This record gives sequence, C-alpha cells and structure tokens, in this order.
Amino acid sequence: MKLIKRVVVVLIIAFAAFYLITRPQDAANAVQGAVGAVWGAGVAVVDFFMALAQG
Repeated sequence: MKLIKRVVVVLIIAFAAFYLITRPQDAANAVQGAVGAVWGAGVAVVDFFMALAQG
C-alpha cells in the first residue's frame, strides 16, 4: 500500500511540474483560484462565528 501511495504522489508531482512548465499562466490561474477558495471559506467561517457571537 505504501508503494501505491508513493507512486500516486510522484505522479501528481510530475503532472504538476509538467503543467507548470508547459502552461505557466494556467497554472498561476489555478493557484489563484485555489487560494481564493480557501480565503473565501475562511471568511465565511469567521462571519459565521461573528454572527453567532452577536446574537
């Protein structure tokens, strides 16, 4: 099972490197989208707890 996990991780890293080298603009857009999604989720959680604390 460890071998399969290691192979999958290596394949993912290889694909990410290939994507970054061949399509850098698309890779940058993908990273920006992922960071934006994480940021938006964090803001939503903070908003939830603020609303919960207010009333």
